[in-house]
Formats: sequence, C-alpha cells, structure tokens
Amino acid sequence: MGLLKHTPDKTRIKFCGFTRSSDVDAAVALGVDALGFVFYEPSPRYVSPEMAAALIGRMPGGIDAVALVVNPTDEEVKRIKDRVPMTLWQFHGDESPGRCEEIAEGMPWMKAARIKPGFNLSDFSLQYAKAAGFLLDAFVEGYGGGGHVFDWSLIPELWAKENAHRVVLSGGLNTHNVVEGISHLKPCAVDVSSSIEAAKGQKSPELMKAFVEVVRGANLGTQAV
Repeated sequence: MGLLKHTPDKTRIKFCGFTRSSDVDAAVALGVDALGFVFYEPSPRYVSPEMAAALIGRMPGGIDAVALVVNPTDEEVKRIKDRVPMTLWQFHGDESPGRCEEIAEGMPWMKAARIKPGFNLSDFSLQYAKAAGFLLDAFVEGYGGGGHVFDWSLIPELWAKENAHRVVLSGGLNTHNVVEGISHLKPCAVDVSSSIEAAKGQKSPELMKAFVEVVRGANLGTQAV
C-alpha cells in the first residue's frame, strides 16, 4: 500500500476530493502516493461510484485509491464495493470500530480523529486499534475539517512517536505550514484538499505541484521550518 508505507526520510502525500480526469492525471504525474474520492453526497467534492471508477481507471498501480465515506448505509457500501476498485477505506463519520471492520472486510482502513481540546487520542487509538491509519483533522461542526488547522500541540509527543507509521496529518495544510507540521509530528503522510484547489472539487496543477515540492524539500532538509 502506497500511503501507509512508513519510511523516516519520506513523507507520503495524499490528495483528496478528485472529480475531474485532468486533475487525476496531473496528480499521478507528480508522483503522489494516494488519491481520495469522496462518497458523501453533501460534499461539493462528491463523486458517484461510477465516476470514481472511471477516474481510478486512469491511475497506475502503486497509488492508493482511497474511498472516503461518512456513516454510509449498507446500500451505499454495496454500490461502492461493486463498482470502485479502491485499495483503502477512510471513515470520516461516527462509525464504530465494528462497523469499520464490517465494511472493510479485511481491506486496510483509516479512521479520522477530529482533534479539539480534551480529545483523548490514546483512548481513541485503542478503541480503533485495528485501523491501519489515523487521519488527524480539525474538529468542526458537521463532518470534515473544513480546511482548518488544529493545534498540533494537542497531540501527545509519545503517542505521535509510537504511531508515526500510521499517522496521516490533515486539517488546513498548505505550502506555508506543512513543513512545520512534518517537523512537529513526523507523520507517515500528509493529506490535503482545499489548498490545492482553484475551486471546490477543481484542483490546480500549479498548487498541487507547489505542495509536492515543499513536502519533498522538507524531507531533503532544504525547506526552512
């Protein structure tokens, strides 16, 4: 699996919220490790399973196709499974550990942790112990991080170190703050959506390229923190 393959000197990159084939092609050309597809209808980045399947068909092997869901019904899950050749589930709602396991059926999955003061990440990670990854996002009303940055100091240093192989840092990342986030938490991967867009659901090749270059520069030690 491309996204959650932890190497200390390389921060993996996930771009999320694809709706257009040209954007998928541009991301693939940049060598990102995972592309996310949103199966939550209220989102402006929503794609149908049929559309997602067509977009994923443009991706070469080795890049994770991530299915982002929010409290999906059994019918929605079946439609996704029947049509979408994804490699990783991302649960962004109130799914219980058992529900995540039931849906994933042995496929790797991530659970979003919506960080705010008082959130007990240690208890959360014990509860969702079978998760292949934890996506750390900002708490906002509703679902998703809304492009907001959370206070990284809320993440216990020991927890971050022990779980580095499955931490995916999200929440308002951009070219101005991602280096600091990588330095502070040393995550396995970073996840971004809104800051690489020209409009919601429409990626900018220039912004995607800039983000990738900054992350790679951080890994090489060429970016100032």
